Amino acid sequence: MQITPTLNFAGTCREAIQMYERALDGEITCLITYREANDPAYMPLLNEEQKEYIYHAELMLDNQRIIMSDQVDIELPVCYSNFLTIMYDTKEEVQRAYETMKEGSKTIYKMEATPYSSCRVVFVDKFGIRWGIMTEQTER
Repeated sequence: MQITPTLNFAGTCREAIQMYERALDGEITCLITYREANDPAYMPLLNEEQKEYIYHAELMLDNQRIIMSDQVDIELPVCYSNFLTIMYDTKEEVQRAYETMKEGSKTIYKMEATPYSSCRVVFVDKFGIRWGIMTEQTER
């Protein structure tokens, strides 16, 4: 079994996946718009702008996949109880990723050393996704 995180957006998936690709050294391996998918369950309900929203996208981070999409049929409240944690080997990697993702974000725990990490930051990005970015150990 494999658990695959799935992130949903309200029209900003393309911008988010491109930022995450840069910040986390990922690779977008799939990006399908609603227009391209041509799903008969959705097409009659969408306006022209929504047809360019992302129906399904996949971002690979090393050998791990994150699935992403724009939701057009439900409200998406911000949820602070669930979040993704990215573990890096070095403080510099944490700093680089956060630097790319911090614009428009809300910091929950500032970047600092903790008893379990030499560098940790927790924030909600401008898309409403909560992230924890840290080193796995205190030595680096």
